Amino acid sequence: MKKVKIEHTYRVYLPMAILFVILSVIFPRTGKFNYDYKKGAPWMYETLVAQFDFPILKTSAQLQQEREDIGSGVIPYFKYSGSVAAERIRLIESLNLGRCQDYMGEIVDAVSRIYERGIIAEAGNDSHVGDLVFDSSVIFVQKDRRATKVPSSEVYDNAGADEALLSILESALPDTVNADSLCRAAGIYDLLKPNLLFDRQTTELVHDEAVNYISPTSGVISAGQLIVSQGEIVTAEIEQLLDSYKAEYENSLGYNGPRVLLWLGNIMLALTMVVILYFAIYYANYRIFGDINKYAYLLVVFLIAAVVALIMEKVSPNLLYMTPFTLGALYLLAFFKKRVVLPVYIISLLPLLVFSHNGVELFVMYLAAGIVSIYIFGLFNKGWQQFITALITFCILLTVYMAFRFVDGIKGFNDYRTILYLFIGSMLSVAGYPLIYLFERIFMLVSNSRLIELCDSNNRLLRELAHKAPGTFQHSLQVMNIADAAARSIDANVQLVRAGALYHDIGKTLNPQCFIENETPGTKYHEGLSAKESAAEITRHVPDGMSLAEKYKLPDVVKAFIETHHGTTCTAYFYNKYINEGGDPADADVFFYKGKKPVTKEQIIIMLSDTLEAASRSLKDYSAKSISDLVERIVKSKMDDGQFEDADISLSELNVVKSVLKSYLQQIYHARVTYPKRHRPAVQNS
Repeated sequence: MKKVKIEHTYRVYLPMAILFVILSVIFPRTGKFNYDYKKGAPWMYETLVAQFDFPILKTSAQLQQEREDIGSGVIPYFKYSGSVAAERIRLIESLNLGRCQDYMGEIVDAVSRIYERGIIAEAGNDSHVGDLVFDSSVIFVQKDRRATKVPSSEVYDNAGADEALLSILESALPDTVNADSLCRAAGIYDLLKPNLLFDRQTTELVHDEAVNYISPTSGVISAGQLIVSQGEIVTAEIEQLLDSYKAEYENSLGYNGPRVLLWLGNIMLALTMVVILYFAIYYANYRIFGDINKYAYLLVVFLIAAVVALIMEKVSPNLLYMTPFTLGALYLLAFFKKRVVLPVYIISLLPLLVFSHNGVELFVMYLAAGIVSIYIFGLFNKGWQQFITALITFCILLTVYMAFRFVDGIKGFNDYRTILYLFIGSMLSVAGYPLIYLFERIFMLVSNSRLIELCDSNNRLLRELAHKAPGTFQHSLQVMNIADAAARSIDANVQLVRAGALYHDIGKTLNPQCFIENETPGTKYHEGLSAKESAAEITRHVPDGMSLAEKYKLPDVVKAFIETHHGTTCTAYFYNKYINEGGDPADADVFFYKGKKPVTKEQIIIMLSDTLEAASRSLKDYSAKSISDLVERIVKSKMDDGQFEDADISLSELNVVKSVLKSYLQQIYHARVTYPKRHRPAVQNS
């Protein structure tokens, strides 16, 4: 078997060049704060002095604490109602005080003084209303369109108003008059109603504004001021200064060197990624370069991952925790083998490592989750089972994320928003997977899901094969089982092999009686036909199969098995008959199939499985040696005919396949136990 060379033409390099240009353009146009630091670790760089003025940003913990402080000390708002005071005084003036009527003026004056200070509504005395916790020391009183902050001690509640009224009247009335008895008898206490009414809407509005407009800064560092010295331990305060300086540097200043150097740096980084990607594809499976559809699809998936990473970093770095990067691995897994998917997926994560603020953390998270997803998706990829894959992915992401938090020395963890983002991103890998069918159409590829659908025996073409050529259908099923075992032994595409086995002889449905496995008992199709005529009928099932494949729109990768399962071999039985009858070997073209030689290991497996399944039926002896000799003879004949010369299969893989084929055929044709006959006792005559 010789290695097929891929010509290094524009078809290989032009897509890579386009990818390189796109990456060079989309890479960030600003510089990155090139210092890595962690609280509790020493500052390993030179002494850092502020190059410009910048505000000190409050930490998320400080902002949260301020919000909690505001929520625990809400100042309630009350509206002063003059109409309540006027109405109450009018009711009091209408009372009949009997012999104390002369003291009405003192009573009204006392009530007026109390209402002037205000009687607060009972609801305002609660420590909270709804979710708002009040500051009990002060209130706001809205009077004449102005709000005045008033100590709570300067206004009355209902009980306080009664006490104040009694105190004023005891001082104003003669000793002969019992003020308390007078107020009770006349019902004056009952007439005192609150004139400071709680304004919940204004209270909540002011509270929300206070929470939403908390200042994000807590001071300013001037240019030239020391931030951190070399070797100094990064404390919480220094970390806050570094975070603030980093934010201002990247948002306002950014790159301050020559722009040409920034462009040059981006170009070099883009070129590095493209070169790494090229060699990853070349050494994983160089044949991808020869399939323009697969090649383009792989580059597009890589580009999408890079673009999404850069966009999310630009919009909000936190969104990177919600981005389903593992979905890119599953998109690749639908059309490529793991040995291709893994390196390409890792390279697609490099933009995270280079340009993200938490690049190392995100890279390790998605690397671990992606690798696990690649290897478990084959177990959980049907229907609701995809949610199991998503849940396992979430657990991996969460584990790595928490590991980084522990390394950072965080004891109390309350960043539940990030955990929610990770969960949403994991579930998006399930929601986004059906897009694979769209990619399948756009790039004219065949996914493993599509191959599984083709292997369903309820497909119209397979039903027709089973109905018209039942012998061929059973032969195809047996070939599928043999090829399945061989494919698994060398990590070939099992689903592709199974589909190829089922459809490789589909052309026999157009003339089933021509083939011995479908002959009706007592009928000999080839009787009366010359060797040439018989060979022509036999070899026709390949072009017939291609015409049916076109009619039923089978994918090209499946149609290839129809053309390659016989390659360019000859119909040996009729060819030998022709030669033995004195035929001219130079005029024997009709005996040879006009197919194509197999080029993939999957096509090699089908060719061998098809030939061996048919040839093994003619064996008289099914011993291990007989079967082994048959396999060796068939493989050698195919190699001698040059059928494997373009095949992408190594000698070691071919030896593994032969071993599996021998073992499988021995299991099919193993000797059965001979059941002893039961001897019936002789019947005695009475």
